[in-house]
Amino acid sequence: MAVESSQIKPGMEMAGLTDVGRQRTNNEDSYLYWEPQSSEEFGRKGRLAVIADGMGGYEGGQEASRVAVETVRHVYDRDFGNDPQQALLAALLAAHDNIQRYAQEHAEFQGMGTTCTALAIVGRTLHFAHVGDSRLYLVRPDTVSRLTRDHSYVGRLVESGIVRSEDAESHPQRHILTAALGSGREIMPDIPAQPIDLESADSLLLCTDGLWSVVSEPEIADAVRSNPPAQACRALVDMALERGAPDNVTVLVLRVSD
Repeated sequence: MAVESSQIKPGMEMAGLTDVGRQRTNNEDSYLYWEPQSSEEFGRKGRLAVIADGMGGYEGGQEASRVAVETVRHVYDRDFGNDPQQALLAALLAAHDNIQRYAQEHAEFQGMGTTCTALAIVGRTLHFAHVGDSRLYLVRPDTVSRLTRDHSYVGRLVESGIVRSEDAESHPQRHILTAALGSGREIMPDIPAQPIDLESADSLLLCTDGLWSVVSEPEIADAVRSNPPAQACRALVDMALERGAPDNVTVLVLRVSD
């Protein structure tokens, strides 16, 4: 599949790529990048990027991730107040409700759900909200930081000190989620304690577990630093495919430019 590299407003480069992988027949991942058209709205709402990895059967996961990213974009735009962080939180909660409603209306999709990681960049300030085990990384020239924690059984084992973080990526039970949009009565997305100030040459990577389960964090950082966003997406997906890509692989790279 071709890398998506859209024309966007100055100050940021963006590219995204998704691939079904080597072992799946259906792609249950979804992603989007969105920004308002008007300069006034753009000044208030900034840029929005969302990634989701669905679950729940052949078409259930695909529908769940689609509903998630579409709802987040719609609610973030429609119900935006003065706080991007609260707008993201409200958008994920609305997506949770919409997925559950969709499952109730379509019996064949009972049990559908999805991870969802959404970020907003207003000016050079980063906000995000997160449920599941898709990931958001901040890649700087000299450091790489994972900004999200995995809502998974193995993630809990890592936090408890039972499993080492470097072993989590290959743990046989890493796909068991403890939180997902559409699953359970209530969810509480993770949000940062405070917004993060971005700097020139900072890159943000959103990815599903189809990438991070087979490509290491240092490899991710090196690919992002060494390439423009479109080439970085291609290099990362190619690495996953070379290693068997047992799951769908989706990446979205944003880089702060002058």
